[in-house]
Amino acid sequence: MAPTVLYARSGELQIAYSILGAGPVDVVWCAGAMSHLQGQLASPYFRQMWDRLGTYSRLILFDRRGSGMSDRPPGVATLEERIDDIRAVMDAAQSERAHIFGVSEGGQMASLFAATYPDRTRSLILWGTRPRWTRTADYPWGPTDEQAERALEESVANGWRPDLTSPFMRRWLGPRYRDDPVFLEAWAELGQLSMTPAARAAQERMNRIADVRGVLSSIRVPTIILAGADDPVMPPEIARDLVARIPGARHVQFEGHGHLLLGAWDEVNETIREWVTQAAAPVAADRFLATVLFVDLVGSTDRVVRIGDTAWRDLLGRYYAAVRRDLAVYGGVEVDTAGDGLLAHFDGPGRAIRCAMAIERTAAALGLEARAGLHTGEVERDGGAIRGIAVHLAARVGALAGAGEVLVSSTVRELVAGSGFSFADRGTHTLKGIPEPRQVLAVEAPA
Repeated sequence: MAPTVLYARSGELQIAYSILGAGPVDVVWCAGAMSHLQGQLASPYFRQMWDRLGTYSRLILFDRRGSGMSDRPPGVATLEERIDDIRAVMDAAQSERAHIFGVSEGGQMASLFAATYPDRTRSLILWGTRPRWTRTADYPWGPTDEQAERALEESVANGWRPDLTSPFMRRWLGPRYRDDPVFLEAWAELGQLSMTPAARAAQERMNRIADVRGVLSSIRVPTIILAGADDPVMPPEIARDLVARIPGARHVQFEGHGHLLLGAWDEVNETIREWVTQAAAPVAADRFLATVLFVDLVGSTDRVVRIGDTAWRDLLGRYYAAVRRDLAVYGGVEVDTAGDGLLAHFDGPGRAIRCAMAIERTAAALGLEARAGLHTGEVERDGGAIRGIAVHLAARVGALAGAGEVLVSSTVRELVAGSGFSFADRGTHTLKGIPEPRQVLAVEAPA
């Protein structure tokens, strides 16, 4: 009998989830591109894998927003929204801390969650994933954007039914299932159940620009990276690159398997069992990934001269009262207000951008002009303050902004893929106290 499918509220949406097993530790399964809980829970292929995992853990499964049995958002689901879904499902399942298991495409959101919420993450487990999915000048793996778009157009033309007999897909499926006609038919059906054609095309395009390389060094929880030696998606050189980006990550390679975790489960299961039952104790959560926001007012000295100290204090008091309302709306944490400046941090870059734009509107309504800078990186909590290069970088980016402008680092831009924001390149700058030049972009359009 299949477990019950339940629902957790994440913002305005309902996220489908289910629980298998009753082991002493929780594991949250972050699925790849295809996910449909009811269909997979009824499948003997998935159940044999998940039931074994459930013998030594409490396994929490979910369909991320836009897929399977979960609600469809009005646009494509961003990485920030996906990690909101993980948190919502954990809360609904009364899971305080869990091993976060990212499979294939689910590895990006699992990695971002582990970096952002070390206090909720026992460890990070990754299988067959990449920090980005297309090639760039500094990431020589995967298709180019043009090749990925052509492949997407072919998929659309073929009704999203892949040619499972092609050499690439036979290698992808691995030796266990590539000649199993019952499984191949079930796999093709799962692809159609997972998403509507339009949603899947939008997700594919978002995945081409999403990039979590800039946050991997902020992962401080125990991490294990599992890979098949014959996986065409994550061959050994990509696995080694990923391992090198996450401090202290352990790498385990399995011979003779493709990309499909189902096909490698007999070998992988024992490694995962040992890991989740014996992994190192969780790290302290005083270091975590955050989006840092700096805002200051432009021309404040001239304004003080014109209206006087008393009137300025009154105006500044009204400004900060309104700013704190904006922070509350977007989940920002105020760190400091010095003079006419504001330092705050957020657990998501999209929310931070929206808050920065709201603060600038707040300032304009009071006859003031504000400018803002944002960067996403690791910070360290020090009492009520935060420290780290990410704080300095956000301040330096903000110092480049003009009145009414929100500037962001390229890391922020890469993490809000699919959000609807557009950006204008403001060049690459050498910033004081920052070791390497950084690209800076201006936010042009709200989501």
